Amino acid sequence: MPKYDYDLIAIGGGAAGLTASTFAGQSAAKTLLIEKEKKLGGDCLHFGCVPSKSLIKSGYAYNVLRNSEKYGLPKVDLPKVDFKKVAGRIQGIIDTIQEHDEPEYLDKKYNVETQFGSPKFLDSHTIELNGKKITSRFFVLAMGSSAFIPPIEGINDVPYITNVEIFSLDKLPDSLIVLGGGPIGMEMAQSFARLGSKVTVVEYAPRVLAREDEDISKFIGEVLVKEGVDLRLGTKAVKAEKKGDKIKLTVEKDGKQSSLEADQVLVATGRKPNVEGLDLENAGVTYTKKGIPVDAKMRTSVKHIYACGDINGSFPFTHVASYEAVVAIYNAILKIPKKADYTHVPWVTYLDPEVASIGLNETRAKEAGIEYVAHVETLNHNDRALAEGENHGFIKIILNKKGQVIGVQIVGYHAGDLLSEWIPILNGKVKLSVITDAMHPYPTMAEINKNSSVNYLVSTIPGWTKKLTKMLFGYQGKI
Repeated sequence: MPKYDYDLIAIGGGAAGLTASTFAGQSAAKTLLIEKEKKLGGDCLHFGCVPSKSLIKSGYAYNVLRNSEKYGLPKVDLPKVDFKKVAGRIQGIIDTIQEHDEPEYLDKKYNVETQFGSPKFLDSHTIELNGKKITSRFFVLAMGSSAFIPPIEGINDVPYITNVEIFSLDKLPDSLIVLGGGPIGMEMAQSFARLGSKVTVVEYAPRVLAREDEDISKFIGEVLVKEGVDLRLGTKAVKAEKKGDKIKLTVEKDGKQSSLEADQVLVATGRKPNVEGLDLENAGVTYTKKGIPVDAKMRTSVKHIYACGDINGSFPFTHVASYEAVVAIYNAILKIPKKADYTHVPWVTYLDPEVASIGLNETRAKEAGIEYVAHVETLNHNDRALAEGENHGFIKIILNKKGQVIGVQIVGYHAGDLLSEWIPILNGKVKLSVITDAMHPYPTMAEINKNSSVNYLVSTIPGWTKKLTKMLFGYQGKI
């Protein structure tokens, strides 16, 4: 067997790279983790999941204060938000989490060596890093993704911002245009509107959160409009230009053009895989602008090189990246055959109320030609939701003709946490009665899972069984 410097090199210090390297390091593989930036953690920690959720919480808290009378409290005269303090809080949270991603910690706890720099492939087993050649038996490519900048005339001539800059602004913008009505755009639009910015969303599609069912998109759109967000749907951004201290954006809808102005423009129109700069051609790895194609074992066109996370263009979620990294290490290092299964990928959009989904929704069920039943129940009768003043939302359970749960969508307070109960239900193909028979603590938001399940099963009881029961036992109630 050829001798290599390392058994595994993971390129990229985000979720996929960290998971792959620490798993491999604990599995007796000599492991090197390479990150081009000065710190580990990737976009999720520094410019994505962590700072966005921290910002969302600040916006939520400010909104609660603004609506104090809703809770029977005195009205509060709120001063303007000092965004430097908000940004400082966000950075403090990042720094706390960063401690677990320090090279010394990874080396001591997981036997992972870390080096910083921009590697380039010389061949399929060799890279050059900081002027040195390094060889490895296996590679995991986990370079992540970056903001996709749409081809709008003049966009590169104006000081637009992306997820990289938005969490460290010097001041809260008085006005903000958000390009994109997807999860990132919607989360930022609501948060900045709550903090005091005048927010306009420009979305080319006819509705926001296009990946969700239309009823969910409509529900969320109405929530944001009620909170003061100006939604420009079915609208195309045509031209961007500087106008004094403002940015002017020319937009087009139904063939008619108009203009918008704002202090800042946030580009949130999707992501692009970071496939450039590694000289993947030298390694023989096939790739396109959409990412690096992989098989179910996460192998690229070169079988000892794996690609996980945003780089392979599958699902742009941190938890999917970590999952794929585990699949890769099972196959590469442990030699245990394992294939990725995306049937029940859960995801959450962290709006208020949150939008959580797992499995099929109505749109995807129809596209797959699956006969289904959708049972919808609102939060209006959940006692905890009423007590919290958070009864705005609903749960939708999707069942096939056999009565098996094939998907769940929840819109509501902490919907992402409520969704967790459904993960083993779908993955284990467990009967709905498991939830109905289980005792849930009262009063909790999670009762919506039990009560909706009970109400659905009751609705499927045939009328003749009630008549038979009444006749056999002489009951006096109505049928």
